[in-house]
Amino acid sequence: MRDVLPALVRHLERGPVALARVISTTGASPRAVGSAMLITEDGEIIGSLSGGCVESAIIGSAAQALSDETAIIEHFGLADPDGIAIGLTCGGEMEVLVEPLGTGHLSAVQRIAAAVAAGTPIALAATLSASPTWHVATPDDQRPWRHLDADIADLLVTGRSGIIGVDDCETGPQGDRPRTFVQTFAPRSRLILVGANDFVRALATLGSTLGHHVTVVDARAVFATRARFPDADEVIVDWPHRYLAHEIAEHRTDRSTCVCVMTHDTKFDVPALRTALGSDRVGFVGALGSRRTVADRNARLVEAGVTADQLARLRSPLGLDLGAHTPAEVAVSIAAQLIADRHDASGMSLTLRSGPIHR
Repeated sequence: MRDVLPALVRHLERGPVALARVISTTGASPRAVGSAMLITEDGEIIGSLSGGCVESAIIGSAAQALSDETAIIEHFGLADPDGIAIGLTCGGEMEVLVEPLGTGHLSAVQRIAAAVAAGTPIALAATLSASPTWHVATPDDQRPWRHLDADIADLLVTGRSGIIGVDDCETGPQGDRPRTFVQTFAPRSRLILVGANDFVRALATLGSTLGHHVTVVDARAVFATRARFPDADEVIVDWPHRYLAHEIAEHRTDRSTCVCVMTHDTKFDVPALRTALGSDRVGFVGALGSRRTVADRNARLVEAGVTADQLARLRSPLGLDLGAHTPAEVAVSIAAQLIADRHDASGMSLTLRSGPIHR
């Protein structure tokens, strides 16, 4: 949607326009969640949703939405080569929300466009109903809304977009949580993985699935290759502490950045951890290791000048107590800790807790 915002503002100043957005995908998909297309009353098309395979159906839905002043949700799956139904040739599935917008939406769109232009994080929530209700949220303006404001804030701080809430929400203190699409306009949270082994590969895949911008960094070029880490956004060959220092100095990290050191080698571990722990522009710092390794590494960190307050920030041994052994299981353990830490949650089984699940 970011690329069609200027055109959306211009057309809303003149009259109604239909906004079609990808709200969910499964498997291979031609466009990412949040991709948008505009269709004006006179048939002008701006943007793209699929590169051609579903646009004709969306144009028809847009005309109907503008005529009936009612939103439509379309679902597209695998195209049948022998049928006439429109589908995706790539084999995935895609859900599209088609909304009729009018002058009443203009101020919200202008606010979003201004925030995007200024580089300020902002989120747009739209209930998935025949008459969608919009709600705009920023890190400094997170008013209670439909018992979904905490979910929206979480997506906003991590730069993710997606569907929250439920289809059939009950009314009441905790029941009003309608199915809602939240589109964020903010950088994704960073997950920087130090090392180039099987555990890093598993966590890179899971971290990417959870919406992080994943960077793998290792000084050994033979291990740090794109082929070994296909799901990482970046694979960097450099000394980890040097890379971290450069990213911090260039303000490319912030409190949403997570650094996980997974090399099991003190010549990499200690300098990287010292750099990460010494910066207030890194939110989470963790390191793999046995109890013996952790004790030895902590002593080395103190010798290297890490203060007691800095060392208290270190999450090591890294991960929650799940009984994990394989790289995939360890990745789940670490990812669970990252989620729990972000929400200041206990990581306990929900059956042992009382009260609402969504606090």
